[in-house]
Amino acid sequence: MKRKLPALLLTLALCSGLLTGCGSGETAQSAQPSSGVQRVESLKIAFSPYADADLISESTQPLEAMLQEKLLEKGYDVEEIDMTVGTSYTAVGEALSAGSADLGFISGGNYVLFSDDCDVLLTALRYAINKDSENPADWNDGTIEENTDEMSTYYRCILLAGPTEKGQALLDKVNSGQELTWDDLNSATWAVLNPTSASGYIYPCLWLQEHYGKGISDLDNVVECDSHTTSVARLAAGQVDVMVSYGHIRIKNAPIWESDFGGTAPMVEQTGVIGVTDGIYNDMIAYSKTSETMADADFRTAVGEAFIELAQTEEGQEIFGVFSQVGYDWGKDSDYDGERDAQALLKSMEQ
Repeated sequence: MKRKLPALLLTLALCSGLLTGCGSGETAQSAQPSSGVQRVESLKIAFSPYADADLISESTQPLEAMLQEKLLEKGYDVEEIDMTVGTSYTAVGEALSAGSADLGFISGGNYVLFSDDCDVLLTALRYAINKDSENPADWNDGTIEENTDEMSTYYRCILLAGPTEKGQALLDKVNSGQELTWDDLNSATWAVLNPTSASGYIYPCLWLQEHYGKGISDLDNVVECDSHTTSVARLAAGQVDVMVSYGHIRIKNAPIWESDFGGTAPMVEQTGVIGVTDGIYNDMIAYSKTSETMADADFRTAVGEAFIELAQTEEGQEIFGVFSQVGYDWGKDSDYDGERDAQALLKSMEQ
């Protein structure tokens, strides 16, 4: 992608006094001492394939000029911003590891795999929901979850029981304050996603391990689904008794539970939460430790501030909305220790 405004014009504008007061931190690129602006030849950003590559490319195109302008305000004249969409989540991690990408929009799970060669810059924010208790009975107050105006750096995974006789029996036991046994859960049919899914497999597996010393692979009746939507459809049809998903799954699907999935009553009446996992940290913007461009801490700070500020604008919200992200906050490596524990558990169970 090409720069929208030539670097020379922006530099001249700065020198003429249109933009003043910029910082002068050192970068791997040469500085322009007369203006106090650091010149950065390029900034390479890789996006994980959260959506269709063409959609991401089209949606993020305005980000080039917006990010260049923000960084210029902070004292960095970035001549070119190269934005690409990875062919896979792993490909973006590999690009960060090799330094062929300076920044990457990646998941927590992918970060843990490549954290030797990259580090957290920002954690993505999503709108929080009005239920966050680790006690599943607290979620079963007769109302569907709702988004709030507050932003959150994490979300939870829930174990959702459906309208089958077994599903309702599990739900009744939880709501009456009784503890579910392993036999209770093992006698149910479960809908899960593939083992790389955080909320569709990894964290439910960790929850089972913490509570019963067992995992999803120990369950007698498991149906692997290709998406959360498929899991909802099977739950509504009575093909499974329990499904696992992110905590806000009913917000999206409650309005179409009957019309699209064949539910025989409102979703809030036919489903209920029987388990809640620990928080799962959101996706992030990571930077490459092997990138010369990102070696300067002052420049990293400027980049982080730029993304935080852009996400607070209407134009930025429209761009980052393609990733289901509504803002950013400073992150740190230890935020993703839970993901490390989960992946370590899965590896141990595979041995």
